[in-house]
Amino acid sequence: MPGEGPRHRGGSVRISGGVARGIELLVPRGDAVRPATDGMRQSVFSSLGARVPGARFVDLFAGSGAYGLEAFSRGAAGGTFVERSAKASECLRRNIAAVCRSAGKGGEELLAVEADALSMPAGVGAPPDLIFVDPPYDVIGDVAPVLFAKLSEALPIDWGGLVIFEMPGEEALRPGGWTEAKRLGRGARNPSVAFFRRGA
Repeated sequence: MPGEGPRHRGGSVRISGGVARGIELLVPRGDAVRPATDGMRQSVFSSLGARVPGARFVDLFAGSGAYGLEAFSRGAAGGTFVERSAKASECLRRNIAAVCRSAGKGGEELLAVEADALSMPAGVGAPPDLIFVDPPYDVIGDVAPVLFAKLSEALPIDWGGLVIFEMPGEEALRPGGWTEAKRLGRGARNPSVAFFRRGA
């Protein structure tokens, strides 16, 4: 998919909480599209709170793996990362290894898949508790309707998890069959994260 892959620039990307707090994540060089959003991720996980420990997650358009690895550091049981870019996937694998070393775990709980994110929702195994979606901003209009349609097909009607979708502050998504339960961050050209749950 055009535009998929590395998306961060400027400064470092670090795990902000949990057993791997402070670990710096590798981010591919040369594909600057938008700045890293460590502060926004910290706000996301403060909002998620008790939902994270023991949770299973899927991190779509994973890039460096920051969202999923933050969840793992904060007590998530494990999950799957999906990233199409080979360059980003190499950084992702190294980041997984670094976080697992810091957490004293072998990494069996985490799986990195090099694939198009839109090919994955129907095949992620048991329904995850949290689904992180962080696509390149310029493809959100094309990606979001397809993704939510696939998730609607793949997930149980009574699914109680959350889709955590990063987007520009000026963006508004209204996927059928989904409700925006919470929004963090507003304003044009600023990062924002919406929490979606199934149901009207």
